[in-house]
Amino acid sequence: MAIITSGKTFANGEQLSASKLNQVITAATFNQADAVDGSTMTLIGGAMAVADEGIATAKIADSAVTKAKIENVANMKALGNTSGSASSPQEVAILDEDTMSSNSATSLATQQSIKAYVTAMRPKFVPLTGGTTALTKTNQGNGTTVTYNIADFTSSDSDFATSKITGLIVRGLVAAGSNSNIITASLPDGSTTTICRVVDTAGGTSDAATTLIPINSDTSTFSFAYVVGSTAFGTHIESAIQGAIIQPGL
Repeated sequence: MAIITSGKTFANGEQLSASKLNQVITAATFNQADAVDGSTMTLIGGAMAVADEGIATAKIADSAVTKAKIENVANMKALGNTSGSASSPQEVAILDEDTMSSNSATSLATQQSIKAYVTAMRPKFVPLTGGTTALTKTNQGNGTTVTYNIADFTSSDSDFATSKITGLIVRGLVAAGSNSNIITASLPDGSTTTICRVVDTAGGTSDAATTLIPINSDTSTFSFAYVVGSTAFGTHIESAIQGAIIQPGL
């Protein structure tokens, strides 16, 4: 079969003329079956045209599609796929949120927001101004426990909120002439740790220490406990909460 169908078919012995010869060309058409394959090329109104979806990836040279030829992308969007499976590219939001408040699992963060968020996560010490009871306790009785509600702590620092507390700076002092004086503090897992202790001293001695007590997000209380076996000194046992460690960005 011919790619082109002639505009004029001559019979044997037919007389030639200029108009008939012109007709061979001017009235010629493409043969639908042989001129095009129907998948990459087609005929539209008798003219060759690219078929719908007729250009395969292999027919496009590398780097041949310029950015200007791609559909415009909305402001603060990037092309990506967050659908959880293979998909054509979609617009993905770029969020400029220093606090990451949207908490999105399908959006991107700006460099500036990431830096601001990380900077806000730097721990900060803040003095405390009050609590459930006095922050300093002196000469508590043997077996006494003093408990503080985390939500009751106060501070004049502008960044302070009890939900931002990640630790408490606590201090203890014990002095004894004999027997034992001990201060322990509670830990988030329900156990305790010894802050300071004097055990069975005959000549009289003292011990003082400052430590950091971690406060987890689900920690609601903190407590001191006292073992008092000697009251030989004016101040024989003293505990104090000196301040809190907070994460300003929480």
